[in-house]
Amino acid sequence: MALKKQISVKGLAGVENVADLKKNYNRHLHFTLVKDRNVSTKRDYYFALAHTVRDHLVGRWIRTQQSYYEKDPKRVYYLSLEFYMGRTLQNTMVNLALENACDEAMYQLGLDMEELQEMEEDAGLGNGGLGRLAACFLDSMASLGLAAYGYGIRYEFGIFNQKISSGWQVEEADDWLRYGNPWEKARPEYMRPVHFYGRTEHHPDGVKWVDTQVVLALPYDTPVPGYRNNIVNTMRLWSAKAPCEFNLKDFNVGGYIQAVLDRNLAENISRVLYPNDNFFEGKELRLKQEYFVVAATLQDIIRRFKASKFGSRDIVRTDFSTLPDKVAIQLNDTHPALAIPELMRVLIDEEKLPWDKAWDICIKTCAYTNHTVLPEALERWPIDLFQTLLPRHLEIIYEINRRHLERVSSRYPGDMDRLCRMSLIEEGGQKRVNMAHLCIVGSHAVNGVARIHSDILKATVFKDFYEMDPHKFQNKTNGITPRRWLVMCNPGLAEVIAERIGEDFIRDLDQLKKLCDFVNDEAFIRDIAKVKQENKMKFAVHLEEHYKVKINPNSMFDIQVKRIHEYKRQLLNCLHIITFYNRIKKEPNKQWTPRTIMIGGKAAPGYHTAKMIIRLITAIGEVVNNDPVVGDRLKVIFLENYRVTLAEKAIPAADLSEQISTAGTEASGTGNMKFMLNGALTIGTMDGANVEMAEEAGEDNFFIFGMRVEDVDAMDAKGYNASEYYNHMPELKQAIDQIAGGFFSPKQPDLFKDIVNMLMHHDRFKVFADYQDYIKCQEKVSALYKKPKEWTKKVILNIAGSGKFSSDRTISQYAREIWGVEPTLEKLAAPDDPK
Repeated sequence: MALKKQISVKGLAGVENVADLKKNYNRHLHFTLVKDRNVSTKRDYYFALAHTVRDHLVGRWIRTQQSYYEKDPKRVYYLSLEFYMGRTLQNTMVNLALENACDEAMYQLGLDMEELQEMEEDAGLGNGGLGRLAACFLDSMASLGLAAYGYGIRYEFGIFNQKISSGWQVEEADDWLRYGNPWEKARPEYMRPVHFYGRTEHHPDGVKWVDTQVVLALPYDTPVPGYRNNIVNTMRLWSAKAPCEFNLKDFNVGGYIQAVLDRNLAENISRVLYPNDNFFEGKELRLKQEYFVVAATLQDIIRRFKASKFGSRDIVRTDFSTLPDKVAIQLNDTHPALAIPELMRVLIDEEKLPWDKAWDICIKTCAYTNHTVLPEALERWPIDLFQTLLPRHLEIIYEINRRHLERVSSRYPGDMDRLCRMSLIEEGGQKRVNMAHLCIVGSHAVNGVARIHSDILKATVFKDFYEMDPHKFQNKTNGITPRRWLVMCNPGLAEVIAERIGEDFIRDLDQLKKLCDFVNDEAFIRDIAKVKQENKMKFAVHLEEHYKVKINPNSMFDIQVKRIHEYKRQLLNCLHIITFYNRIKKEPNKQWTPRTIMIGGKAAPGYHTAKMIIRLITAIGEVVNNDPVVGDRLKVIFLENYRVTLAEKAIPAADLSEQISTAGTEASGTGNMKFMLNGALTIGTMDGANVEMAEEAGEDNFFIFGMRVEDVDAMDAKGYNASEYYNHMPELKQAIDQIAGGFFSPKQPDLFKDIVNMLMHHDRFKVFADYQDYIKCQEKVSALYKKPKEWTKKVILNIAGSGKFSSDRTISQYAREIWGVEPTLEKLAAPDDPK
């Protein structure tokens, strides 16, 4: 049975297949890699396997791109400053049905597949949800046969590695390219110039942007395979290079060495990812990054539009009125918003189109996804920075704004307040460009990423724009790829499901609904529980190895992993831990439900409160984990350096998923979906996609607590008073007093005074208001966990309800409702098949 099971989801291991793989593997090991060394390192073994698997991609990649040139479909361009890809090897093997054969080949060669996979660096080119969403979308676009391209920046240093030292977060540079990257291919033949600074000259025949500094954009392509359909799309990431003549005019004064060293200034553009999630940092280098990716990408888009014919570099199209029929540009948040004025600049200044025609093309081509309602996250760039860096774009934005405000005042004559609110230029104090307004005005579609989030956009943040153009606003609830987030990270669960309903669910996740038929099936309940227990045992080994804490594998694994941010309310979780700890201490002989509580995530390096929250979690852990009275009934672990690869281990092992943001603050969340699909139950507020998840699974199978959006609004209107809660809830008071009094930091009693002061006097996210309801809800969780069979039935209903949250569904909706293209499950012929 086990062998048959393995074969089903992982892909057939044919004998010839294994022999070929071994032969190719040895060829790579001996000829490509080791060359003049007599010994191979473990990294050589990994690279040889990566190259062997890559060989299977290349033919499909060429054939896919060839078919796009022959068929000339409408192409989708997904522009994102972040692509949080994680590792590539296993994902590629899964999508190409090579995993079993590679496993067997490595085994026959005396190598351990898991050890080889651990050699791969994560491609951490993102901060959190937004960058990981982009990665899931690329997988779905390829799996649905869309002619799609991901465009971003090839950061030399991705999201920092987090070390915990004496309880504090310490950042280390993520030198992920140190050993090279076997999955990318540099394409110097498509290098493009990008201009900065300079000034504009207005002539009778148009505007010229002159005296600019030039930086070259060098593309690196990474193949993105669809799931078993032989389609391989492209993610193209740009790297900044100084042109040969950069600053060499300094020669005149003999500054040759300095001139060569100054090349770094240009190349810094793609050096490092800004490590802020949901926070806008108005730095010149960041604006340069945003324009760099947009300018290079648009040149590529227009080159492909003009010459789209296989093997031809001749211009076959000159009529730009057909651009929206052939090109869809999706802006992932406002970071690539400059695509709008840049497209206008190209059409007006370079292609000499009249404004109205260019603007019509621009709107029909571009669409904008909003990812947050937090005011501190919205991008608002100072005018003077724009004036210096991108003088022509500022002129274009002014003209877009002039025409936009004309339209507003003709619709709402005399409404000056509305004009101010809707302007692209914010006047108060330092003048700024509001990038979200630019995106809305310059796009034909604007979407939020969960139903409640899209409703909030229409009702509050973008209310004026919605009233004027209601047809633009849509919702596209986020999703995750079931390939990485089930088949790859939780093969045991994927097999148990496949045994019951077949394996078509992997490309049509709605089929999980069929699992409802098995909710009372004793054998299925047993199988689901067994897979969870195996995942927990495996993760417990990992934890004990890394944290030297003895884990009780029968305890409930209660996990909150996400960026550390006040709005995500890791502090509410801390208050529950302290309350639970105090209760055990008070009644040590009671039958408590044991828990291992894990919190993980990175804090932006400049975000003081977030770093203090990490210090508090580690401090609580030091006290709790060393208290003999508590024993193994409560353990607290801060998961260091949370990233895609750690998520793939933690999520399948979770019993309880914490999604506890203040209602109205989390746009969607996608970690919540991963936990649901992998058989964890959720404790959460009615926020983001939690609302739709509870709907799909049934509210009875969800642990919902806390204020709804309307309650939060009502509280904002009347004023939130933390001390009322503090004075009326003895357990809350005790917990806060312990934090304030140094119970968790005896050597530095006032270590956490800033946190306590924030919670008591300026907590925007109202932690105390939801405390009591949260604690009560956690009691229900503990009670249910004592009834394993009932718990597992709810788990099955959650898995059965998670089909909606596939990124395939999300992308199908984008394709049909925004991009005007039709997804397909047709397979392309494999390279070794005759066409």
